[in-house]
Amino acid sequence: MLLMVQKYKESIYFGLALAILFFFVKWIEIHFVLYSQNIETYIFLIALLFTALGIWLANTISTTKIQTVIVKKEIYISQNFPFEVNQKEIENRKISKRELEVLTLIADGKSNQEIADSLFVAIPTIKTHITNLFEKLEAKRRTQAIETAKRLQLIR
Repeated sequence: MLLMVQKYKESIYFGLALAILFFFVKWIEIHFVLYSQNIETYIFLIALLFTALGIWLANTISTTKIQTVIVKKEIYISQNFPFEVNQKEIENRKISKRELEVLTLIADGKSNQEIADSLFVAIPTIKTHITNLFEKLEAKRRTQAIETAKRLQLIR
């Protein structure tokens, strides 16, 4: 029961507000139309009530809910100015020399066709190497693979 109330909390509030509004309109109608027979005051109050309701509803609906998210990401900067390839990491991840060549060419921004042409192999072979690299570097995209490789000092 409590979970249902929390789930439909906003709907319950709107329902209660509409019920109160309905009773208020009926009270105004009974008071001003039946007892006082003052229809002009009744029309004025109804117009005023619905104008206020319209302004409130427009403000509620049209307010943009912008949420700013700040993403903090570590940047790894190698202090080794003469760059040295991390051979231990290459051995741990079992990256072959050909896969390392493909990874270097990917980092240079080459397409699969350009990599295949420069290494004198077929495009499906390059795709296989890239798939293996993604698996070994735990990446889903080329940019992730390059970033991981640079962080692990596999490429420049």
